[in-house]
Amino acid sequence: MPGVRGWLGRVRKSAAGLGERRARLHAQREAEAEAEAAEAWEGGGPPQTPHGPAGTGARDPASAVPWGVRVAAEAGWRFLVLAATVWVLMRVIGAVRLVALAFVVALLVTALLQPTVARLHRRGLSRGAATALTATCGFVMLGLVGWFVVWQVLDNLDNLSDRVQEGIGELKQWLIDSPLHVTEQQINDIADSLSDTIGTSTSEITSTGLQGVTVLVEVITGLLLAMFATLFLLYDGRRIWKWTLRLVPAAARPGVAGAGPPAWRTLTAYVRGTMIVAMIDAVFIGVGIYFLGVPLAVPIGVVIFLSSFVPLVGAVVSGALAVVVALVTEGVFTALMALMVVLVVQQIEGHVLQPFILGRAVRVHPLAVVLAVSTGGTIAGIGGAVVAVPLVAVANTVITHLRAHPARAVPGAEPPPPPS
Repeated sequence: MPGVRGWLGRVRKSAAGLGERRARLHAQREAEAEAEAAEAWEGGGPPQTPHGPAGTGARDPASAVPWGVRVAAEAGWRFLVLAATVWVLMRVIGAVRLVALAFVVALLVTALLQPTVARLHRRGLSRGAATALTATCGFVMLGLVGWFVVWQVLDNLDNLSDRVQEGIGELKQWLIDSPLHVTEQQINDIADSLSDTIGTSTSEITSTGLQGVTVLVEVITGLLLAMFATLFLLYDGRRIWKWTLRLVPAAARPGVAGAGPPAWRTLTAYVRGTMIVAMIDAVFIGVGIYFLGVPLAVPIGVVIFLSSFVPLVGAVVSGALAVVVALVTEGVFTALMALMVVLVVQQIEGHVLQPFILGRAVRVHPLAVVLAVSTGGTIAGIGGAVVAVPLVAVANTVITHLRAHPARAVPGAEPPPPPS
């Protein structure tokens, strides 16, 4: 029946067209949904889910959180983890402060002596012999300097006491004759008040003395520990560094190995440069106050040398010591001249010596120096103030290296302390 067959063909064609229209409409709706999701992503948030898990049309609650809040939350919890890690690390260092300071001091001494060990080793001495010879000479020189300072102080103690009394008398007479209009009775009242204060604080002074003995024992223990650690770092530093690298996760090991050599070069340059600057300060200030007739010029020069390892604060304290000794022994004019000598030398140090000798490799911003010295002094006293700045310089070098070469560190990089 041709009519029936024609009618069935038209029905099938209409059904096929209807299916094609439904497919096109579905594809159009999917394209619109994808475009809307892309616009939402570019507008500051992740793509929105048009329907909930059960297909009820409910939106995902997480999609309502702004993109900036999500980023802040991700950064925030990571910052909290880092802060907690640093806090725990500081607590651990505070608990073993003596050991930590001794090891850092050993690293500084190793950075100073290692080139000599390497030079002797290249000239034919065994590693053990070169280490023993260098360490022995270094420790003997340090002991001789300490003995010389103590001998000078004890030898000039009686003379210094007499000159201090004479200086106090001259200072008292200068105050009476000065435009300050200070009377002798006022000066005597101040002296009596100081004597009464010292007399009533005998127990506190005794307690302070006992604490001083404890501190002295800790210092001696720390020095012995630092000497012991220095010997092993000089002799076996390379293997110690390689063992330390095994503690680092394998993914981060190439970066740490690559940052080691520049960090060690920075530490070595800092120790050498600081020692040279401290030596120049001590020599010039010591010679200046010696020609001014100030007693104990050599011990004061040694104190200036040691104090120069504490940036900023050490220079002020050592310079003030020289001026005070000049004031109480030689009078106001000599003290003013000594102050001029200290200021001139320190200005030359700050503007000429440090930029020229230390160079850009270990340059740290003055604000970072102040904060590092303050933090180190708060955590570990004078020793913390001494080691704070070199640690900051090394940390700055390591961070700069890792940022510049995040994925290019060479796994076989030469390790730092101490190379052959």
